[in-house]
Formats: sequence, C-alpha cells, structure tokens
Amino acid sequence: MGYSKIRFRKEAIFLVTGGAGFIGSNLCEALLFRGYRVRCLDNLSTGKQDNIELFRKNHNFKFINGDIRDLDTCMKACKNVDYVLHQAAWGSIPRSIEMPLLYEEINIKGTLNMLEAARLNGVKKFVYASSSSVYGDEPSLPKQEGREGKLLSPYAVTKRVGEEYAKLYSELYGLDTYGLRYFNVFGKRQDPNGAYAAVIPRFVKQLLNNEQPEINGDGMQSRDFTYIENVIEANFKACKAPKEAAGEVFNIAYGGRECLIDVYNELCRVLGKEIKPVFTYERKGDIKHSNADISKAKRILGYNPNYDFSKGIKLTIDWYRHNLD
Repeated sequence: MGYSKIRFRKEAIFLVTGGAGFIGSNLCEALLFRGYRVRCLDNLSTGKQDNIELFRKNHNFKFINGDIRDLDTCMKACKNVDYVLHQAAWGSIPRSIEMPLLYEEINIKGTLNMLEAARLNGVKKFVYASSSSVYGDEPSLPKQEGREGKLLSPYAVTKRVGEEYAKLYSELYGLDTYGLRYFNVFGKRQDPNGAYAAVIPRFVKQLLNNEQPEINGDGMQSRDFTYIENVIEANFKACKAPKEAAGEVFNIAYGGRECLIDVYNELCRVLGKEIKPVFTYERKGDIKHSNADISKAKRILGYNPNYDFSKGIKLTIDWYRHNLD
C-alpha cells in the first residue's frame, strides 16, 4: 500500500529543500526511516530547528543552513545528489499580496537557482512543490491539469512560473522535472501559530485552548484537504516516474471535498468542544471551491492515496494533543 514498497538504491542521496518546514521535515523523516541519505537545505526563515532536531544524530542526515536565493549554496547542496525534492518556498496567499517582491525572490529566483544547480550537477529527478492556487478563478470542479484560470495572487503567479521553468528545463536541458500541485496539505508539524497559519492547525490549537476561532467568509468554501502521508507517497512515486512524464504537473490530493464549516464542526466533535466560531471578511485571492481530479497522478505516477480526511484528521489531532505547548 502507498509508498511502503518503493525502493531506491541503498547509496541514493536525496536533497530536501525547505527540509525544516512542515512538508519537508516529514519527507526527511520518511526517507531517513528507510535508511537513505538525506541533505536538508533550509535557511530557517519559516522552517524550524525543532522539526529536524530528532534527525540530528542520524549519520545519514546532513543539515545545510542556506538560502535558495544563493546559487553557490544550491550548487554545493546538489553535489552528488540523485533526487531533489524541492519544497522550499514562502507560502500564504494573504502574505504574498502584502510582500510580492519577496515572493518573487524566494519562490521564482530560488526555484530557478535550484533547477540550474540540479542540471549542472546531473541530478536524476527534480520533484517540486506546486500548488492548487494555479487554477485561479477557473470555476470547473474537479480541478484538472491543463484547465487553469486567471491567477488571483502573487503566490499563485510564483507557482505557475515555477512550473513553466521546470517544463523548459525538461525540454531544453533534459532534466527530469515533476510538478506536484498540492491541495491543502495538513498533518503533524504544521505550524499553528502566526497570522498566516494554515486553518486546521490554527483551529485545533485555539479549540484546545478554549479560544474562539475566526472563519473567513461564510464557512461554505470547500477544500480538498490532503493528509501529509499522501504527499509523501506522491514525492516517492514521482522519483520513480517514467522519463516520458518529465515536465508534467500532477494534482496531489485525496479527491474529496470538505466545507470549512464542516471541518470546524468535526474538530469540535472530536475534541469535545462547543465553541461557536466568529465569521469575518472573505480574504483577497482565495479560491471559493477546490477539489482535485487525481486521475492523471494515478495513471502516470501510480499515486494511490490511502488517507482520507477522516483518517488524517484523527491522526493530526492526536499529534497536536501531545505536542502543543
């Protein structure tokens, strides 16, 4: 099931950019658990030392404190690497609207630096994180690759540009690139703090602290919430993808659809809370509804997500109960 039977050669070296972040640290953990050598490149601007502290004593783990905006750093990090899992980026649509120039520097220039470093170092596979935000105002559901609309935020622009550069690197230079369009990933180590925290960890923390959460809009917006284990599977399988699929992008989700108010009510039920939320203004740049067609990823990558929302949310809540201060 999932990625448990996927094997790489014992000497394989993986570079995980943004490896001290939420998704990156989970990828590092999964790779190290299977005995592979892992380099983690992170400047700790959004990633956390705590996320990788458990790996520090593992002889297969190497942490590089560096910035993807520096090409020399990217070149050194990619030396002798077989697979790059490029997760480093600044997320958050609202924050990108406030700081578009910074997003240009990190998400576009940083990704281009990593593509160039991977090419020059002869990396076998370059798997990178894209986003469901690239669908913009396209109203059709489920979202399908090749049917995108007008982009609604600087963050979405940076992710679309990253896809185009990756495609060019496959076509012009023969670098095998595979884009994973993540849909609302959640799970352990996702940061519940700050103004730009993702909705599930923020709700969980507030409810555990008996605080009244805010919901933007009417709560009827829907998302294809995707548990972290499904994302790990997708990255592993993309590393085994056929060369013919290089330059392509794939929706990575479960294929479900949950309204935000229903998610909130489910969290209240599981946590045994009766706290009514406060409804506030709708956020600029947000997509109203998001639901993924994952048939392409299933067909080409062999992607077969095993964790639906119900299963994933129970595991997530259990982790936060034991790890939140």
